[in-house]
Parts: sequence; C-alpha cells; structure tokens
Amino acid sequence: MTRSILTLGLSALVLGGSVSGCAVQSRSMTAAASKIGDAQATKAAAKAAKRAQQALAKQDAAAAVTFAEEAVGLRPRDAGYRLVLAQSYLKTGRFVAARTAFADVLALDPENGRAALNLALATIAGGDWLAARGVLAEHAARIPAADHGLALALAGDPAGAVTMLTAAAREPGAGAQVRQNLALALALAGNWQMARVVAATDMSPADVDTRMQQWADFAQPHGAADQVATLLGVVPVADAGQPLTLALHAPTPVAPPQLAEEVSAEQIAEVPLQPATPATKPPAIVFAAPREVVQTLHGNIRAGREPVVPRRAEPATGEWYVQLGAYRSAESAREAWARIAQRLARIGEHAPRSTTFRSENGEVYRLSVGGFARADAEGLCRRLKIAGGDCFVRRQAGDRVAAWARGGIMLAAR
Repeated sequence: MTRSILTLGLSALVLGGSVSGCAVQSRSMTAAASKIGDAQATKAAAKAAKRAQQALAKQDAAAAVTFAEEAVGLRPRDAGYRLVLAQSYLKTGRFVAARTAFADVLALDPENGRAALNLALATIAGGDWLAARGVLAEHAARIPAADHGLALALAGDPAGAVTMLTAAAREPGAGAQVRQNLALALALAGNWQMARVVAATDMSPADVDTRMQQWADFAQPHGAADQVATLLGVVPVADAGQPLTLALHAPTPVAPPQLAEEVSAEQIAEVPLQPATPATKPPAIVFAAPREVVQTLHGNIRAGREPVVPRRAEPATGEWYVQLGAYRSAESAREAWARIAQRLARIGEHAPRSTTFRSENGEVYRLSVGGFARADAEGLCRRLKIAGGDCFVRRQAGDRVAAWARGGIMLAAR
C-alpha cells in the first residue's frame, strides 16, 4: 500500500516546530544528570533534543530515539523533550513505548492536543479502541475536527466519524483534508458509493479508482497496528515499552529505619534500676447487649465472585484524577475495577469513581480514582503502568463515587 493513502490527512500528526526549554523542573534528577552540574545538564539536554529533531527531519527515527532518550534522562519533567521522544517512538513503530510517552506528555501538559491525538493513535495501534475513544472524547476541544474524525474512524466508530466530519466539511473554508478524511470514514463505514463521490471532489476519476483500491485494502487490516502504521508510513515492531529509567516518577526510595544509638556497658551501669511494677489484674470485659447490624452486601458477592472493594472512601481534597478506562456500561466498569485492583492493590485503597458522557454511540462510563494533588495522581498512575495497567491523569470532571460501590442489597446479621 502506498504512502499516498492519506497524503492530506496527516498534517497535524507530524511533529513540527522547535522544542522549548524545561516546562517543569524536577526536584530530583536522574543518575545521568546528577553527574554534571545543573547548567551543564540543561545545555546537554537541549543539544540532545535538537539532534533528535534533526534526526526526525532526516527520517532517521532510530537515532532520534537515542538522542531523545538522552534529553529526557537529563530533564525528565520537560514536556517538550518527552514529546520529541514520543514522536520518535511512533516513527520507529514502537507503539507501546509511544503510548506511555504521550501519556507522560499529557501528565505534564494536559492541554497538549497533539499529544492527546497521538496517544489515541498509539492506543488504537495497541487494539484498545474503547480507551482510544475515551482519550479522544476527553480532549475533543483541543483536537482539530479533521484529525479527531479520522482517529475516531480508526478507533472503531466510523459512523460517529462520518457525523463529525460531515459537519466539519460543511464549515466555511473547509479544505481537502477534511473532505478526504470524510471519504475514508465513509469507506470504513461501508458506504463506498458516497466515499467515491466525496473523494472525487479533489481528484481525477483515475486517481479516485486508485484511491478506492487502496482504501479497500486498508479496510481489511491483518493486525491491530496495521492501519495506524500505514497512515504513519512505519513498520510496527515488537516493543517492550519505554525504559523504566525514563519513568516520569521514579519509585520513592524507602529510608532504612533509624537504629537506636549504641549504648556502652558503662552507660548501662549508670542507669538506675527501677523496681518492677506489680502485675495488675486486667479489667473485666463487659459485653453490650446484642443488637442487629445492617451491613451492605457488595454486588460481587451476589454474583458469586470475591469482592474487590475500596478499603476507604476518602473525601476528595484535590482536583486531579487518574482515569482507568472508559466502558460501555456500569457493569463493565465494575468488572474492570476488579481486574485493575488485582493488578495493583494500592488502587483498591481508594473509592472507585465514575462519570458518564454521551457519545455518538451512546453513554460511556469513565472509571477513575481521585481527589489527589497532581503529583500524587501522577505517581499512582505511574505505579499502575509499571504493574502493566493503563491510565492517564486529568482534572476533575464531575467524578463521583460509583453507584455500584455505594449501594447494594442490605443484609441483616448479629
């Protein structure tokens, strides 16, 4: 399949412009940065990032990864450097690493629409369409309609993409990019006749025939990553993910317990002995009168499963939340909560929260935990990713304790 399949549709997906300096400075530096002075580390990181961008411009993505990892290692909390790294992973077909890196960019810069769009693409390449649609919905205001619609079609919702792109194509000044993306969405939705009509608006009949054949092949991918890889002109590769040494939040070191100061024999001899306190009879235990206790029976017990419930439903004190996924139903969200809590026990210490929004395909349930300071939310998300899960950090968006975690059948017991 040739690269011309979406010549016009990818303009916003290509990394452009220069990378600015440090967006947020870290309190602690990586081992590489700690070996040199702060000013030298800043200069070295900027130089490495520039070389990464130059390598990307020359289509040398492997070299770009090397230089970008160096820049991030020196300045781990610079969103610009992490964006270069994420794009470098994407250009090498390392979709697992790219997904993590773009999520890191959003954790540092939640308003970055380019990172959100590319996170959705990397998520689609991983086969997680529902999570990708959740990312697109979360950042819809920051993603151009032409790109949003194309990504939505790739995320398994071509009908929703057609609706979005049709509206965009009717806007004054709409260009060929919007129309061609609409044509592709129509093709993926199975409306080939209308796809041909829309595509013919910007090309000759002979070119339309070629384009239709390309799209027919494109509509039948062999693997989850094929369509995104084709659009980006890359070959997907086996990927172990981003190196743990580049994790946005390194595990907090646990200080060893302080040992008591050693006491010499002479000091012990100087301590006067106190007479032993005579043993006292323990107070008698008095039982209160028996009474009925009404306790909530968790829904998972009713279903015959071992319950996974929060250990504490802490009040929300911050505005930052860790989104764990987006699901078609409350039941799917509850089942996902059980799986996630088994993966990372610390998640189970918090009350599962949910909020809903209406998409083109109906109501979507977002699962989250939150009420954190931003740093705490980022740290929890990072631990979940290290445990093999997936998440991203965002601000509060109407999240409340999930109904299935609050209510249930009442069970009387003594």
